Amino acid sequence: MIQDLTRGNPFSLIIKFAFPLLIGNLFQQLYQISDIIIVGRLISVEALAALGASAPIFFVMLLVTLGFTGGLTVITAQRFGAKDEEGVRSSVTHSLRACLVLSLTFTAILLIFLHPILRWMNVPENIMTDAYNFMFVLGLALPVIVAYNLLSGFIRALGDSKTPLYFLIATTIVNILLNLFLIAVCKLGVIGSALGTLISITASGICCVLYIGKRFPILRLHREDWKYSRSFMKEHMNIAVPMAIQFSVLSLGLLIMQKVCNSFGSDTIAAFTAALRIEQLATQPLVALGIAMATFAAQNFGAGMIKRIRTGVFYSSIMSTSFSIFVALLVRFVGENMITIFSDDVTEQIVDTGRQYLNISTLFYIFLGQIFIFRNTLQGMGQSIIPLIAGFTELFMRSFAAIWLAKHIGYLGICWASPIAWFGAGTVVTIGYIVTIRKMNRHFLQNNLKMAAHKMRLIKTKDNNVLPIGE
Repeated sequence: MIQDLTRGNPFSLIIKFAFPLLIGNLFQQLYQISDIIIVGRLISVEALAALGASAPIFFVMLLVTLGFTGGLTVITAQRFGAKDEEGVRSSVTHSLRACLVLSLTFTAILLIFLHPILRWMNVPENIMTDAYNFMFVLGLALPVIVAYNLLSGFIRALGDSKTPLYFLIATTIVNILLNLFLIAVCKLGVIGSALGTLISITASGICCVLYIGKRFPILRLHREDWKYSRSFMKEHMNIAVPMAIQFSVLSLGLLIMQKVCNSFGSDTIAAFTAALRIEQLATQPLVALGIAMATFAAQNFGAGMIKRIRTGVFYSSIMSTSFSIFVALLVRFVGENMITIFSDDVTEQIVDTGRQYLNISTLFYIFLGQIFIFRNTLQGMGQSIIPLIAGFTELFMRSFAAIWLAKHIGYLGICWASPIAWFGAGTVVTIGYIVTIRKMNRHFLQNNLKMAAHKMRLIKTKDNNVLPIGE
């Protein structure tokens, strides 16, 4: 269902929009965690380590495409907020073109250079074959995953966050059943896990296409909608490319951290993998609020409602802080027990290693929550440079901790890598948001004053129109 986020109470709108996102993200994490649990319990702890050691390589590609598709759909949401239906459809066609080129290019790069990358990642020899097979099949799934993320992004851009939730629930169930069948019955090992992901995501993408065609008349494309505009594509790229670079910077930091972790052996890799999955599951309320703010900010920015964006950020920050404290306490109490779920072969040493990471990272969830709020709000307003700077800050600080601290204090250095990075990036986006929103307020006020003066025949504007913002 299409939802206009430029009208109504911001607090209730954000909650209603974020809640399906939260449930969907939880199912998406369950989707990923189920892979690890099934592999760890039905195959071995070495197979679990193989997934953990190689997965960050795929996450680099995945996060880049997520940033890219997210940037493209910002334009779609802005056009929808401005009530420009032709602009919405034109945004869809330009986004489809861009994503086709990106996904095919990234798939080719991943498949061609996979083995050298795994070597660079310090993947142990005893898990190298499983890591390679798992990543190769996931590489084939990359274009389908990009297509699904773009299509679900179009749906969210129009204010519908519930439908992608239903698709994710169905995808998760299908994925779990397929994994059990392909691993337990067909004995395909880690390849079965990757195949389950490929098949279930493909089904979700097909459902998105059918749903959009049936329920979203505004997105039904006509021949004239495919007309290519170089300037309009540039408008998309001006947001999508910096967001893709920002996400690539973030994922590169995770890749470096995993590379260092891989040098500590398969038991440490298994513990770190389990701890990261628990953390990703626990922080989904923060992620959901951030995604909700991206769409909320984009629609209201398109409508010129800057004050309304500030109100939404205020409410979201309060909710994010509350969630951060709650999930941090929850993880510290139950995280240790959750580590043992991932495999029958989990030792006390693996549990202790995973616990060390969680005990440190939970102290900094508040900073992580604010990063999601301010970064997504800035991106929703079309401001991509500040989040990009924050991304490089996060990369530098995470890499420094993962390499330098790990060299001096061992595994604890890896545990401190993300919290240190969150603190640095959080500081950048918070200051950037404050400066940007004040500038936006001033520009929109100036433009409104010029509009009023023009109507009163006090001034003339360019071509008898209101002057552009900032002139």
